[in-house]
Amino acid sequence: ARIMHVLFYHDIQDAICTLNTLQTNASALEQVRRERGNPQFQLVAMRSFLERAGLVVEDLDNLNIIHVTGTKGKGSTCAFTEQILRSYRFRTGFYSSPHLVEVRERIRINGQPIGKELFTKYFWQIYGRLDETKEAHSGSMPAYFRFLTILAFHVFLQEKVDLAVVEVGIGGAYDCTNIIKKPWVCGVSSLGIDHTQILGDTIEKIAWQKGGIFKPEVPAFTVKQPEGSMAVLKQRASEMECPLWVCPELEDYQTDCGPLQLGLAGQHQRSNASLALQLSHTWLQRRRLQGTWRTLPSLHGPGVPQATPFTPSPIMTKGLADTVWAGRTQTLKNGEVTYFLDGAHTTRSMQACVSWFQEAAVRCERNASGPVARVLVFNATGERDSAAMLKLLVSCEFDFAVFCPNITEAIASCNADQQNFNVSVENMLRRCLDNERSWRRHHGAGDCPPGRRGPLLIRDAGLSPAPGRGAEALVFPCILSALQWAAQGRDPVLLSRDTDKREAPVKPSVAAKAALLREVREIHVLVTGSLHLVGGALKHLDPSSCSK
Repeated sequence: ARIMHVLFYHDIQDAICTLNTLQTNASALEQVRRERGNPQFQLVAMRSFLERAGLVVEDLDNLNIIHVTGTKGKGSTCAFTEQILRSYRFRTGFYSSPHLVEVRERIRINGQPIGKELFTKYFWQIYGRLDETKEAHSGSMPAYFRFLTILAFHVFLQEKVDLAVVEVGIGGAYDCTNIIKKPWVCGVSSLGIDHTQILGDTIEKIAWQKGGIFKPEVPAFTVKQPEGSMAVLKQRASEMECPLWVCPELEDYQTDCGPLQLGLAGQHQRSNASLALQLSHTWLQRRRLQGTWRTLPSLHGPGVPQATPFTPSPIMTKGLADTVWAGRTQTLKNGEVTYFLDGAHTTRSMQACVSWFQEAAVRCERNASGPVARVLVFNATGERDSAAMLKLLVSCEFDFAVFCPNITEAIASCNADQQNFNVSVENMLRRCLDNERSWRRHHGAGDCPPGRRGPLLIRDAGLSPAPGRGAEALVFPCILSALQWAAQGRDPVLLSRDTDKREAPVKPSVAAKAALLREVREIHVLVTGSLHLVGGALKHLDPSSCSK
């Protein structure tokens, strides 16, 4: 049995390592170059890859899909929606991105990542079919996300789900998930500026891309949007003859048990929950009425009509309260260290993160038995405006700011799930140094508002910072070393993982800077700026995140 286990584990690692080659293989890079000037070709190529994998677009109609796009909150909206419909005992499929700890998280059945055995079996089925046909197609293989999208559709069909909740990757119009022709309902969460090189540099251009998932006579819902983006969504819906509604406020839903309770923290989750209620309610209507829709709205008048705030069933109410979505406004307490994890990576989502953290941290500090220190662990990737995000974070009054790349630990051989070959280590570290300099500039220019505590919570204990020190900023080579420094041996989970043998010792000068952290009663750590960073942190902080 032991030999079989070793062989099986080797198989899943082989699958993941083979999957990772699709991040950088020459044919995938050629696809990117070819499609940059002709985005419509992405969907043509996707159809070809799907057929080579043994599927046809019409097969996807059997998945009764809920298709969701947006800039901020689309993953949380999907999580609420999936939980509600699973609470009705439907067999659910859920495709999301990116993953936090293991790639299998992207493809879920009944809320759980598919098991290692199923992932391995279905991976090699799809990869084998594509590999066998590549010579007849100029050696082409799908890139990483495109392959996973095909794999998800294959898994959902083979596992005979009642519905699939599908989160768009980037944009909408030319995203490879948009090969879907007949979803049951579509949703658009809050829009903002992100992925500007791909989607455009204005909110209107981005809204045009997002509205590309609308389909003729398929109901669609959006949360309230800025005026310019709402006008574009309305125009796109009208052009495609797609009925579009805007969701009501969450407090407008009538309940018999008081205000609706959400499993996800933060005020910004309220609009996501309202969107999820409309998506699940519409899906249930179609399921029960076998294709009969509510009266379609007219999009010829001013504005977008508001959807009716109905009375959620007890099952819906419970679904909202039971929703869990790791790495988004998540709080995790390990001994004397409390971690606040949020994958905010745009300016708007960071505003929401700051609001949530300040409220949650103050609540925890009230219950602390002594002085508390705050530590920021931050990284941002790609074209994100990290300077703008860091400027927002200054208001949280951190005692230390720690920057590290999205490298889980120094020894990467056991982290195939979290390897990224598209960015060099040198570039990642350079970005960290840039972030550190931005932080120092922002922090040096900022003064504490009247009536707020100074930069060190621990002053109440009679401990003073070095003269002129301000908030310390440090750069570490990986996520594990950053967390170890922030926790200072006070996180029992980190201590139990026997990580000291894998990490280089910290320089005495760096260790000395943490003297204050060793003397406070509790340490509060906010991990934010990147979902990949949050995922790497969860791998070390929460053993249950490494699913079986």
